[in-house]
Amino acid sequence: MILGMSLETFTELHVAISVVGILTGAIVLLCMIRDRSIAVWNEIFLATTIATSVTGFLFPFRGVSPAIIVGIISLVVLAMALFAFYGMHLAGFWRRLYADCAIVALYLNSFVFVVQAFAKLPALKAAAPTQSEPPFLVAQAAVLVVFIIGGFLAQRQFAKV
Repeated sequence: MILGMSLETFTELHVAISVVGILTGAIVLLCMIRDRSIAVWNEIFLATTIATSVTGFLFPFRGVSPAIIVGIISLVVLAMALFAFYGMHLAGFWRRLYADCAIVALYLNSFVFVVQAFAKLPALKAAAPTQSEPPFLVAQAAVLVVFIIGGFLAQRQFAKV
């Protein structure tokens, strides 16, 4: 039991929060690329992405794992994004820092989503049982390329100082 829920129910909640974080993060990224307001979407993105990392720490685990390290990095990046957005109101340098942090946090959430999809979905697990096979590597490379391009475009529009 985790927070009064079965492990299965808690996992479903964690995944749902993560999906909302990824979807709203994609909207925030598109808004940054188009230099549009991100206010409402940003709040949902930050809240759900923080909740994804925090709930990830509640799963039973032993020792430090790659998932724990990614969660810690994500929370540090999200803390910087929160400070840039709410503390510094995206003024000057802080606008660029926010964009970088938001994109990194979204990338980390997406990276873990792909890892979990290949670990849990039977068709993907069959295609890459050890997550070192070409289908997994191509999927992760595609995610990385999307974020590199998206980050470049967001920096050109949203984060211009």
